[in-house]
Amino acid sequence: MIKTDILIIGAGPTGLFTVFEAGLLKLKTHLIDALPQPGGQCSEIYPKKPIYDIPAFPEILAGDLVKNLMEQIKPFKPGFTLGERAETLEKLDDGTFIVTTNKGTQHHAPVVVIAGGLGSFEPRKPPIPNIADFEDKGVSYFIKDPEVYRNKSVVIAGGGDSALDWAIYLADVAAEVALVHRREEFRGALDSVERVSELAKLGKIEMITNAEVVGLKGEDQLEQVVIRHKDNARGEEFREVDEFIPLFGLSPKLGPIGSWGLEIEKNAIKVDNSYDYQTNIPGVYAIGDVNTYKGKLKLILSGFHEAAIMCQSAYQRIYPDKKYVLKYTTVGGVEGFDGTKKVAKREVVKSISV
Repeated sequence: MIKTDILIIGAGPTGLFTVFEAGLLKLKTHLIDALPQPGGQCSEIYPKKPIYDIPAFPEILAGDLVKNLMEQIKPFKPGFTLGERAETLEKLDDGTFIVTTNKGTQHHAPVVVIAGGLGSFEPRKPPIPNIADFEDKGVSYFIKDPEVYRNKSVVIAGGGDSALDWAIYLADVAAEVALVHRREEFRGALDSVERVSELAKLGKIEMITNAEVVGLKGEDQLEQVVIRHKDNARGEEFREVDEFIPLFGLSPKLGPIGSWGLEIEKNAIKVDNSYDYQTNIPGVYAIGDVNTYKGKLKLILSGFHEAAIMCQSAYQRIYPDKKYVLKYTTVGGVEGFDGTKKVAKREVVKSISV
């Protein structure tokens, strides 16, 4: 059994930053995530997508944000249970918890923090009968590395921001990009729609509206997509293609966490935002996009703030007889569990002349 001070469910940016805030309080942490690597959505869905609202970073790629967070928490030596989903929560007589994963791995901690973003994500798949046969064989629901599509023929389906943004990006990467949408109107940002229209006029993107991809053909690999036009005169079109990327959004699900007895509101966990983001189960907290409260903003920076506040409350729960005095890192530095210490240099002034 894995024992720790704070068990964090979800290794996205908020979960990772929790490690740092807990480390400043000398609290050990362990993280559980269903994905095979840390980073959450930032690693799994859009590692190459820029983020513009992280303080002190005018622009940073999602993957680089995760890389920086991993470097920041390295001194605190967190543990990871990756590729496993938190399945059950059991509260013991002494008020501590045991969380067991779908693979039977047990974790014991006095504090459990749910930082699972919006939960587990499943792509909304188009109703194409044999689409599963071509998954990872020419069909992808996420773009992790745009270089995979270098000099290839790509068909993107969708009419939202994700479809528009990736069509724009891949226009300079792929040999051919076709954007298929069942309507003439798009649901994305106006500047993205205008940019796609400009690229279409330049011949860098082919816009196919009032149409849907309804079939896929190929042997061991995707070779063709079947596009059905609403215009009966055009009927069905068979297009040679290397890659098909349907981008119809993601469906978030709380999964097993939803049956833990937590107070749920609109697929999010209700917390007390006036104090510490604790749930209706004492000792269980929820931070980041997975929680909800009056005035909630689903931003990464909000999750960072919630992590800092939550850790202060967790410390008092673990050590009720101790009082922690907040020390700024500019004064106290950062002392890692690995023996490293970062501290600001101090200059000694022997005399002051007036």
